[in-house]
Amino acid sequence: MSNLASQRRIAASVLKCGVNRVWFDPDQSSEIENAISREDIRKLVDEGAVRAHPKKGVSRGRARARIAKRSYGHCKGPGRRKGAAGARTPSKRVWIQKIRAIRKVLVELRDSGELDRRYYRILYRRAAGGQYRNVAHMKAQMEILVGRNR
Repeated sequence: MSNLASQRRIAASVLKCGVNRVWFDPDQSSEIENAISREDIRKLVDEGAVRAHPKKGVSRGRARARIAKRSYGHCKGPGRRKGAAGARTPSKRVWIQKIRAIRKVLVELRDSGELDRRYYRILYRRAAGGQYRNVAHMKAQMEILVGRNR
């Protein structure tokens, strides 16, 4: 096969890619060899004798597999952790999740009639003050508070 370096360089310029991505049809090498202008190369591109190989990318397959495993707790052990617990899940985010859960339950209890407005307000303020660890703890304290005053 003859030297097609200049045709390769012109084709790379026409196709707006690198010289290593240029592909020449081996059956039409004589026509490619005779193409000396950019117009000739454009014509060969239209015919399909010259084209660019697709770009190679980095596959996301392995990343997707790892993300799927992490969704159910794998690949998250102590050897994988770099930051402190407060860096991985900030204490503010923990608080937001906890207080939203407690307030949601309080609103449900108030709306259903299990809790009157006075006790709702008392429990709401205590929750805001950080008195309850979680919903279960709040419910246990609620039983004591409401039961004692009935």
